[in-house]
Amino acid sequence: MKGQSYVILAIVFVILISVFAVLNVGAVEVNYLFWSGSSPLIFVILFSVLLGCLLTTAVGSKKYIGLKRKNKQLEKQIETLTIELESNTESLNSENENER
Repeated sequence: MKGQSYVILAIVFVILISVFAVLNVGAVEVNYLFWSGSSPLIFVILFSVLLGCLLTTAVGSKKYIGLKRKNKQLEKQIETLTIELESNTESLNSENENER
């Protein structure tokens, strides 16, 4: 259900941005770092949204990769602790049998 909510919100967001961009088609003066130019506002809006999405995806991917790496480390730690617990349990059981 959580994934469906994100898809629905993404679709609503895309529709809102598209309507907003289509309503603003006039030419505007855009000042870049070292030059300026004129371009339709729809391109400026869509380019800004696209750049924001790309930056958000890059930051999210970095976080996701870090979490996957941490998850693998924790799974290895669980595996080693499980093996250690089994060996300690076996040695404890054999000690108990020897005492009887």
